[in-house]
Amino acid sequence: MIIIPARLQSVRFPRKLLATIHQVPMIVATARNAQKVDEVVVACDDALLLKVCEDFAIPAILTDKTHTSGTDRCAQACQILQLDPQMPVVNLQGDEPFLEHEVIATLLKASQDTPFMHTCAKIITQQEASDPNWVKVVLGDENRALYFSRAPIPYDRDQKGHPFLGHIGIYGFQVHHLLEFCSLPKSPLEEIEKLEQLRALYHQKPIQVSLVQSHSLGIDTPQDLENALKRC
Repeated sequence: MIIIPARLQSVRFPRKLLATIHQVPMIVATARNAQKVDEVVVACDDALLLKVCEDFAIPAILTDKTHTSGTDRCAQACQILQLDPQMPVVNLQGDEPFLEHEVIATLLKASQDTPFMHTCAKIITQQEASDPNWVKVVLGDENRALYFSRAPIPYDRDQKGHPFLGHIGIYGFQVHHLLEFCSLPKSPLEEIEKLEQLRALYHQKPIQVSLVQSHSLGIDTPQDLENALKRC
C-alpha cells in the first residue's frame, strides 16, 4: 500500500497540494500517478483536502492536525485502516506528482523485507548539491545510510569530482517498523537539520538506500512547480 501524507499548509509554498497540475490539484496528480503502482490512500490533515480527494474519487482519510511529520501521519493512517503489522507500506510525499513508477515499485518491493526503513537516492550535480532543499545522503557498506544533510556531503577536499547522492523523499517500512519509528524520541540532529529520518540513525536504526535513476522533481516552491511543468 502507498500512503500519501497530505498537509494543507506549507511555509515555502502555501496550499501547494491544491496547486493545479494538468487541470487537477497536485495531491490528485500525485495519487493518480502512484495508483499505477499499487493501492493508494491519502492521509489528510484538513477537511478541504479530504473533500478534494473525494471529488476526484481518490481514497482518503482524515488524520490529526497535530502531527509534526508526514511519517507520524502515515502511522496514524495505518492504525485507522487497521493494516497488518507485516504489510509493506510506502510513505510518498504529496508533492511528488512526477515520480517514476519504477522508483515507487522498487521501494515497495524492497519494503517487504527491509530490516527497518528503506528509501531511495540518485546521483545529482554539484550545483544541485549546493541547494539546501536537496537533501544529500552518504552511504556505507551495503548501501546503508550513514548520514543525511542539507549541506553538500561528503566534502570533496581534493576536488576530485566525488559524486553527490540526492535523497528522494520516499520511505518504505513494514507497518510495525513504521509504528516503532514514530514511537522513538525525537533527536537533536533532526531538530537541527529538520530531517526526520535522522531520528532513525540517531537511535541506531538502519536505513537501507536503493540507488535509482529519476528525473522527478519534488515541488517545494512555486519555482519548482514552474520548472517541473516545463519539463513534462
